[in-house]
Amino acid sequence: MKGDFTMEKYISNQKTGIQYTLVGDYYLPDFTLPDEGVCPIGVYGRRHGDYLKQNSRVFYTELLTSGKLHSYLADVDEQAREQLELIVKQMATQEGVIETLKAENQILWVQKMNSIRNRAAEIVIDETIYC
Repeated sequence: MKGDFTMEKYISNQKTGIQYTLVGDYYLPDFTLPDEGVCPIGVYGRRHGDYLKQNSRVFYTELLTSGKLHSYLADVDEQAREQLELIVKQMATQEGVIETLKAENQILWVQKMNSIRNRAAEIVIDETIYC
């Protein structure tokens, strides 16, 4: 047959070194992301990831395509949790919320600690997550 032409399933560009696979009538590059280690991402890391996705798309895409997004978000989450813990301790000391209060009046201690934790979380969110 005169118009019988078959395309190769795989080709390689010698200049760039990129491999291509035939999908239908088009050659698509064979890109894979580097394997990232598995480390848990907590609520602060996920919030920061959402923030980047909406407000800093270039940086988010750069981290994603380089394979560094997961580890970056895990680091942000760890830093935020450490900052939260430190701020809670400092605020509790400043406001006199100590173990003796816990022994004397548990309900008051819980109320004060919840207030402190909420205020500290707002500080962490403003300074670490949405920046």
